[in-house]
Amino acid sequence: MKTLIVEDDKTLADILAFTFIREGFTVIQADCGQSALTLWEQDQPDLVILDVNIPIPDGFSVCETIRKKLDTPIIILTVRSDEEDIVHGLDLGADDYITKPFSPRQLMARVHAVLRRTTEEPTQSYRQVGHIALDLAGRCLKIGEFAPVSLTALECRLIDCLMINGGLIVTPEALINHIWGPQGGTNDMLRQLIHRFCKKIKSISPNCIIIENTPALGYNLVISTKENAKLV
Repeated sequence: MKTLIVEDDKTLADILAFTFIREGFTVIQADCGQSALTLWEQDQPDLVILDVNIPIPDGFSVCETIRKKLDTPIIILTVRSDEEDIVHGLDLGADDYITKPFSPRQLMARVHAVLRRTTEEPTQSYRQVGHIALDLAGRCLKIGEFAPVSLTALECRLIDCLMINGGLIVTPEALINHIWGPQGGTNDMLRQLIHRFCKKIKSISPNCIIIENTPALGYNLVISTKENAKLV
């Protein structure tokens, strides 16, 4: 499996390369945004490990460019730990966001979790609960008679988990495990993902609510009737 490591700190880049090669990966390296995009186009890697603070274009721009073309798994690995940066990276389509300093062992666990999620075929390609319909293969959600909404991979796994449980409350831990795997996300990442998802849903109807939060318990799907789906 081929991995593109985008890191301008040569010492860290070499450590990352050694870590991935030891795990059986083939590694290609880039130290700036332009060379990263060139190598990505030429070599079509199976995974991208991406620093944000790289020479022009920066890592966020590289992530955005790749995501507009293909669903290549992208893990952002950066010193930038502000909530706004994490939200921005995930909004652009990154599959995970890891902050430095990091544990190589934890990094590889999260790499394998991302690869499992992005390479496994869904056991069911279509799911419907009430008048909420999810196309898992096409990553598309339709609520009542509103226009379909395109979802990111993380958003798709979020709503899929809630739909599997119908209107029952799902704990944050169960959602995190379903979305990122046992070594993956955090409560903050989950809250940010739900916030972005709800904001996207409200773009089709300002009063539309399909995820409800019960403090200290978790989240559940709000199942609308056909009439409500037209009115919310």
